[in-house]
Amino acid sequence: YYNLDDINHETINKYLSNLVERSLRDLECSYCMEIQEDEHTIEPLTYGRIASYYYLKHQTIRTFKERLKPELPIQELLAILSEAEEYAELPVRHNEDQLNSELAQRLPLKVNPHSYDSAHTKTYLLMQAHFSRAQLPCSDYGTDTKTVLDNAIRICQAMLDVVANEGWLVSALSICNLVQMIIQARWLHDSSLLTLPHIEKQDLYVFRRWSAKGARGGYQGPIEGLPELMAACDGKEDNFTSMVKEVLQPNQIYQTWAFLSHLPVVEVRMSVKGWWEGCEEQTERAIPANVTNIRDESSWLPLHADQEYVLQVSLHRLNAGHQRRKQDSKAQAPRFPKPKDEGWFLVLGEVEKKELLAIKRVGYIRNHSSVSVAFYTPEKMGKCIYTLYLMSDSYLGLDQQYDIHLNVIPASIAAQVNSEISDSVGKMALK
Repeated sequence: YYNLDDINHETINKYLSNLVERSLRDLECSYCMEIQEDEHTIEPLTYGRIASYYYLKHQTIRTFKERLKPELPIQELLAILSEAEEYAELPVRHNEDQLNSELAQRLPLKVNPHSYDSAHTKTYLLMQAHFSRAQLPCSDYGTDTKTVLDNAIRICQAMLDVVANEGWLVSALSICNLVQMIIQARWLHDSSLLTLPHIEKQDLYVFRRWSAKGARGGYQGPIEGLPELMAACDGKEDNFTSMVKEVLQPNQIYQTWAFLSHLPVVEVRMSVKGWWEGCEEQTERAIPANVTNIRDESSWLPLHADQEYVLQVSLHRLNAGHQRRKQDSKAQAPRFPKPKDEGWFLVLGEVEKKELLAIKRVGYIRNHSSVSVAFYTPEKMGKCIYTLYLMSDSYLGLDQQYDIHLNVIPASIAAQVNSEISDSVGKMALK
């Protein structure tokens, strides 16, 4: 703008008009907005709203729209994350292409050997080194890793919104796992016990040989992950100490137990709220828990076809009494560069069709939280199974899933009308 040879009104006006038009065309090519046929009206699109909400560059959203797919493994998602435009300016200093080459030899996922001078390749390597807890070549790489991680969660959340908009269940769950990996600096395939401070791979044998025989209410059998360990300890530090005393020092036991006892233990209860044929008012029906016999008709909840219902999810934190005195909502993530509140993703999907039906973020659960998730039943009658996933956004190994057995019965005009009226009244009340 300041380098224009001619600064008369007409030249400046033409320059600015071209700039605006070019910018709008770029946003349209990135699926962020649409220019209408009259060439004067613009309409924001879902991906534009996502980019705006997370303060992302439009090139990043375009990358997500074009490269994300219904079923992607963690390594593919990691590669796409590393290609975000926000990482384009990560410094690759003099001779760092050689350092990147040497670092790549020690990491599990291969990269293009001709791209060691790329900021995106360096990002990909730093992410891998973070998960592998690998030694970095120099202190500058530690600073660069913090820069990468500072942006990573925000970009992952945008990725999650993109796949949710497309209805892709498998990729959505994988992105939730990727967020957990970033926060805890571990690979998904690592034992979740390794997220405990001072516990290394060579120490895992002390848990696998453990059996809580005779412990009232304790876990029976070998311990392979955090939920089994928490069940075996049953909130008692002595139980944990007896397991690890031969591999940890007393002060290490104290620190590790403090970490373990702060981890959330969440109980999930569910019901469905909506309208049924013959009911004069909205009804809430409990979802059968611990279904063992799917041939039993009482295990299946009847819902009318092609109708909106609301899944009521009640989340109870069972170990609220074991939290730190300050009721700290911060996740324990010593390898993540800034404080992070504990939270959850509630994901409702149909596994058979690999379809995501709804997703909702839930904040820190202090004692009890109630969450409502709206969903539609299938148009086709018959039995189907929806699955609710409770995914931690901070810890590996604490995820839960619950099957919801639905018996889809014929559609009811009266129930649909009541449901729509109720929904309209609710929206007016919110306004």
